[in-house]
Amino acid sequence: MNVVIGVDAGTTATKAVAFDAEGRTRGAAEVAYPLLEPAPGRAEQEPGAVVDGALRAIAGAATAARRQGARVAGVSLSAAMHGLLALDDDGRPLTRLVTWGDMRATAQAQRLRAEHPELHDRTGTPLHPMAPLPKLAWFAEREPATFAAARRWVGVKELVVAGLAGEPALDHSTASGTGLMNLETSDWDPEALAVAGIGPDKLAPLVSETERRDLRPEVAAQLGLEPGVPLVVGGGDGPLASLGVGAVEPGVAACSIGTSGALRLVVDRPGVDRARSLFCYALTSGRWVVGGAISNGGVVLQWAGDALAPDLGEHALAQVAALAGDVPPGSDGLLMLPYLLSERAPLWGPPESGAYVGLTRHHRRGHLVRAALEGVCLQLALVLDSLRDAGHEVREIRATGGFARSPLWRQMLVDVLGVPVGFARAREGSAFGAALVGMQALGLVEDLDVAARLVTIDDVVVPDPAAAAVYAGLRPRFIAVADALRRALAPYQPT
Repeated sequence: MNVVIGVDAGTTATKAVAFDAEGRTRGAAEVAYPLLEPAPGRAEQEPGAVVDGALRAIAGAATAARRQGARVAGVSLSAAMHGLLALDDDGRPLTRLVTWGDMRATAQAQRLRAEHPELHDRTGTPLHPMAPLPKLAWFAEREPATFAAARRWVGVKELVVAGLAGEPALDHSTASGTGLMNLETSDWDPEALAVAGIGPDKLAPLVSETERRDLRPEVAAQLGLEPGVPLVVGGGDGPLASLGVGAVEPGVAACSIGTSGALRLVVDRPGVDRARSLFCYALTSGRWVVGGAISNGGVVLQWAGDALAPDLGEHALAQVAALAGDVPPGSDGLLMLPYLLSERAPLWGPPESGAYVGLTRHHRRGHLVRAALEGVCLQLALVLDSLRDAGHEVREIRATGGFARSPLWRQMLVDVLGVPVGFARAREGSAFGAALVGMQALGLVEDLDVAARLVTIDDVVVPDPAAAAVYAGLRPRFIAVADALRRALAPYQPT
């Protein structure tokens, strides 16, 4: 029995899952590492911890697979997008790895959005501080010595590929989230590079998602793998999550809520909507993913637990969510703008702080929790509106992520979106997407369309008409209040 280990190198952990060609899990392991926040707006990782986490997770999954009588035929990678790390001439880190959640480049992103809006159209990546392009501008302006000393700039994918195979490489999928790759040519964009102040020699070579590399012999031995087991470079975590839940057919979108959240749709040609409210990233040759990511997903529930329900315990998120169960849809007029982190889609620059609006003496803790969860769902609904405004049909949604463990939050999302949502049995969407790419590269599956067949949908939840009507009426108020908050928080400009 051959298996491929799909590896999802994320922001706080790496998950490695061994899958057979029928999509069955044959072993898994997860290794956590800290997300460092040394100052407000900073979110960094130690490069060594990321590589070590990937190695340990792969070794754990391989051991578990062998116990089930499986043979590891390959390892395939998914990695968090938008990270940036400077390396010196010897390949040693000059900086920590700056993650997608790091907002230090906010001023640079705002300037680039005003001066070079066309870059969003060509690269598919919004000019937002999450992206490496504004981050490079920040380093050039704020740390010029580091910028000058950098021999190469890499992200999570290149870092892990180098750790496993010796030399960095970057797939088109992950590269499409840098703001530096032209979607039409699948090569580095000359204008974007000029704006960043670097040449292509400062970046890893671009390769196909099915590119195979040899594991270093000592790494293969450390992982307990046979000599010659190949490494498949794979893709970016967001696009691969769509593949991993089988959302590959027209009109079928993928929704995920983990720490952050996203809503994505696979399309057969690249392009950005006229309003520039969506991203467009490569998935594989001939497939792209359009959609939007929100910064505030599960992190909002975690905040609610810490701030509103510390008496329930540090890890009692299910009990925290249950507090909302006795509150009706709409939270009796209470609205939360859940911008605890600088928000992303669909406006790519909303307020950098949130707010409760409509608070009265009548409201209690359950109202505050429910309004927070509703705010997350309403923000995703704005992404859904943007997809439809851009001319995309969305008739079905497949969802995954930690939020799916809460029946209450499941139903709330369905009611807010107003679309039936299917919940996949397996929650390792990105890891399975990576494994499928690996299987295709190794000839274990014919093509990636098998994803729609292999993914098991355990539950399809349909909107409750009464609740859906409440949320449909609430959406314009949510938009208006978010716009008012944005104006209120704008820097004061005396006349």
